[in-house]
Amino acid sequence: MIKHIFVVALSATVLLSSCMDNFLDTESPSKASSENVFDTPVMTEAALMGVYSSMTASMMYGQKLCVNWQGVSDVEVGSNAFNLDDYNQTNGDTGGMNFYDDPYNTTTKWNDIWTFTEQATTAVDGIRKSPAMETEDRETMLAYLGEALTLRALGYFELVRWWGDVPFKENAASSDLSNVYIGKCDKDTIYNHIIADLKEAIGYLPWQGKGTYNAERVTKGFAYGLLARVALFAGGWSVRDGNTFPDLKLEHHPTIAEMNGFFVGRPKNYQDYYQIALDACADLLADPENPHQLDPDFEEVWEKVNHLELNPYNENLFEVAFGEGQSGDVGATMGYTLGNGVINASRGMGGTGYASTTLYYFYSFDPEDKRRDVTCAFPSYEMVDGVAKETMRLNPLGVSCGKWRWYWMTDEYLQRLEVATSRISTGINWILMRYPDIYLMFAEAQNELHGPTEVEARTGLSAAAALEVVRTRAFGAGSAKVKDYDGSSKEAFFNAIINERAWEFGCECIRKQDLIRWGLIVDKVEAMKEALCLMYDWTFPIKVFDKELTQNDIPRRVYYKYEADRPDYIDLSSLNLNQDLGIYDPNESKGEYYVNWVPMQVGIDQNGRRPDEVNKNYAKTICKILVIGTGLNASYDYSALFSKLYWGSEAQAEFSKYSVGNRTCNYRHVFAIDYESVFESQGWLSNSYGFRN
Repeated sequence: MIKHIFVVALSATVLLSSCMDNFLDTESPSKASSENVFDTPVMTEAALMGVYSSMTASMMYGQKLCVNWQGVSDVEVGSNAFNLDDYNQTNGDTGGMNFYDDPYNTTTKWNDIWTFTEQATTAVDGIRKSPAMETEDRETMLAYLGEALTLRALGYFELVRWWGDVPFKENAASSDLSNVYIGKCDKDTIYNHIIADLKEAIGYLPWQGKGTYNAERVTKGFAYGLLARVALFAGGWSVRDGNTFPDLKLEHHPTIAEMNGFFVGRPKNYQDYYQIALDACADLLADPENPHQLDPDFEEVWEKVNHLELNPYNENLFEVAFGEGQSGDVGATMGYTLGNGVINASRGMGGTGYASTTLYYFYSFDPEDKRRDVTCAFPSYEMVDGVAKETMRLNPLGVSCGKWRWYWMTDEYLQRLEVATSRISTGINWILMRYPDIYLMFAEAQNELHGPTEVEARTGLSAAAALEVVRTRAFGAGSAKVKDYDGSSKEAFFNAIINERAWEFGCECIRKQDLIRWGLIVDKVEAMKEALCLMYDWTFPIKVFDKELTQNDIPRRVYYKYEADRPDYIDLSSLNLNQDLGIYDPNESKGEYYVNWVPMQVGIDQNGRRPDEVNKNYAKTICKILVIGTGLNASYDYSALFSKLYWGSEAQAEFSKYSVGNRTCNYRHVFAIDYESVFESQGWLSNSYGFRN
């Protein structure tokens, strides 16, 4: 989208070509870059477009930060993670998904994010020093400064979330290289700096819709939202290196064991950060000039972005802009599956390998929640006996992310796909923040500080009322389901927030990091794994979020029909996804079909009963589930789970063949610093948390 970003970025690439490829490069920015590029608003805007363009790099939002690094949570799990051969291998994406990493893993390098961050820092320095700041163009230049400050904050935010304590520089690399070779800075200091940057930026930035400022550029609303998000992470839990930073005043997590000087901590004044988040959300929600609304149709949010259109309600506070045929893997390597042979003889699109969800997440939804069938897509569109049609194919460990679908894409893209010989960039923008996040962050912060029912003065909203704004769209105005959550206490309401964020933001690369800051990533992943094992085993009850599923809630077979007016598409209303209707053979001559559901894959036989002997694939299936995410903790014990399974002894015997745990550190959610950066740092950098150098 917005072709000018890519056109103007061409000149900006030249103007900023001397910016460092990463913070360790030995060449500093040229004098021309820092002093001449920002002399006029025209040149400054061109340089900023170059910074925006850097966001499309494959090791940033072009691929990793939107697809591959969604990783393992109780919502998103790339189906490749369930691989008994590669689950802990650190020479590709699969190990990283499961929290196993290594400095020699080329798929978890930070170079592109550092390039972006350094370019944004160069822009901040250049704009502050620009002679145009003292002319009639000052207001325009201040808006550009607000963009640069926000982009720099975003860069450091991503670095801290994914690598922990990292080097930090307030200014671009100096000509004498005095600020190039530096060690790690603790994340609390970095968070405080970028919070200050964002507070400053808010005062300079225009609202979305003013002039050329749309969702593809940083605006005031996104800066408010990013400030709130950063503050919640700054006040949240994360793994800490007590060996490198022993003097920080931190609260230690009460239940996650410390090992080898590594622990899970948060600032003792964490509530101060919740206040920052609350203020940011409240100021945005209460501002009469605020142009953002929730799109009343949840599905339309995704139809529009797939079709390369901006949202008419300004729901999307910021989208990373891509170009059709130029950049972006969203929808190509994730999303609703289009099979080979439908449009292109040898190529399809979508899929589940890097980013998908599971049957566990699907069953967490209320069946009446409109978000469920948008987010979770069981059908795929394939050639079946020479006919292109939807078909039901269940992989309980790889349910497609339905927010990205080929039939919502542009005609131009589908024409490109028809003759493609390799993967084509979709150009679908990556939505970095949506307006419901403001309501839910407000609800979370207000509840933490004042409980669920106290009304916040600026907005006239309580935490509960803010939550219900989001739930109203999900269920419809007037639905009793809007208030169907437990808000009886601060703790109960916090759990409602945890669940609501899962349902609202599924497959948007938000859940894993949310769980990390809440101190819940291990607990939630393990709860999902147990539930999935019980589903395959056909053992009840099964705990899914706050629900207990019985044998009647999960069908052995799902029966379905096709739509009358679109006979190549499955009629979703015909599916018995939440009710077991028994085992029978439908009449295909009358358009009735079935697919065996999760229990019948390895737990029970084709007659719907337990077999006398264990299925040959049963034990390995259980093991595939149990190995995911096991790089998080030092060790794991599944003996209690095996005792619940009907074929538990067989599964336990098979599981003994696999090594799990990192042996060193609990809650190791960060990546390793790559070996080249360590080597080139001249001794300033080294890895922590048990990673080698």
